[in-house]
Amino acid sequence: MNHIHYLTRILIDFGALSALQSECALLDIHRPLIVTDTGIRSLGILSKVMAEIDGLEVAVFDQTPSNPTESAVQAAKELFIKHQADGIIALGGGSSIDCAKGVAIMASHAGELKSYATIEGGSAKITDLVPKIIAIPTTAGTGSEVARGAILIVKDGRKLGFHSWHLMPKLALLDPLLTMSLPPLLTAATGMDAIAHCMETFMASVFNPPADGIALDGLERGWRFIEKACLNGDNKEARLQMMSASMQGAMAFQKGLGCVHSLSHSLGGLNPKLHHGTLNALFLPSVVQFNQTDPTLQSQNKMQRMAYAMGLGHPANAGQEIAFAIKEMNERLGLPRGLKEYGVKEHQFDDIISGAMKDHCHASNPVLAKPEDYKDILRHSF
Repeated sequence: MNHIHYLTRILIDFGALSALQSECALLDIHRPLIVTDTGIRSLGILSKVMAEIDGLEVAVFDQTPSNPTESAVQAAKELFIKHQADGIIALGGGSSIDCAKGVAIMASHAGELKSYATIEGGSAKITDLVPKIIAIPTTAGTGSEVARGAILIVKDGRKLGFHSWHLMPKLALLDPLLTMSLPPLLTAATGMDAIAHCMETFMASVFNPPADGIALDGLERGWRFIEKACLNGDNKEARLQMMSASMQGAMAFQKGLGCVHSLSHSLGGLNPKLHHGTLNALFLPSVVQFNQTDPTLQSQNKMQRMAYAMGLGHPANAGQEIAFAIKEMNERLGLPRGLKEYGVKEHQFDDIISGAMKDHCHASNPVLAKPEDYKDILRHSF
């Protein structure tokens, strides 16, 4: 049975941060724990948030790593309990928001974190006991602020997905002004993450027409404005459109993703220093080419529809044209040209494939990949 559920309260506008205090009151949050990272603190964004909730008793956890880990979740959970917090404000990119969701699980549920992972059958164990989350993204990429899931590295080194409607933030507060200080390369990597979400979920096998429509519109916005946001970080229109593309990608990927993400999750677990959005950008061209022969995608003209949204017209060989356009875009944005340039080694391929086959995104790819298919994708992405 397909579930179509849209989604949560979203405020998106320049200056939306000013609504934070009243929104906390509306959600009956008086002692929040802010989950963020040191970069957000050093940029002065944390101070801006603190100024908006001056009347509340606030604790801050700012040690979220670039790929959130169980140890970070545990440390933040202990602060949550010590502070007697009654809610969480997740401030930052997808890492901080996902870390906050991990804290919400562990602060209200007993046992090991991995027991709540989707692949371990843990989704049904996550209940409405989780504390309320307000998500404030500072990047335009993951869309975790409107997603029911989190990606966390557990103690055994696996990068696992945790999914429950109870983890959906009660409020997504999107203020494009908070992304204005994002440097060009991070703007590029997070922006390509959003574009990958829109494209991959549009291709995913699950039947969800509303998600397809949202994804296609998000792709058009993201593809049109990503270079403008990278070239001029003060371009308010570009920042707004990229934040919308990011949100739309996550609104759509409730239906599922595919091989791009199963590979990125696996490789990110093997090397947590690798940026998730950059990996998605590198895998996306080869996965598009792998998917292009799927009969359902062909019957629904999905490759042609994506090409049109990207301004490529209606090419006969749309999959090839899209893949080439993505590679060109990655190069123009200054992203690595392949996995080798990004520090990945060929001897890692078998471990990457093993993790990808077990990932929760594997089954929703339009073509069910075999190990040899993943090896071909890795070679073409190398």
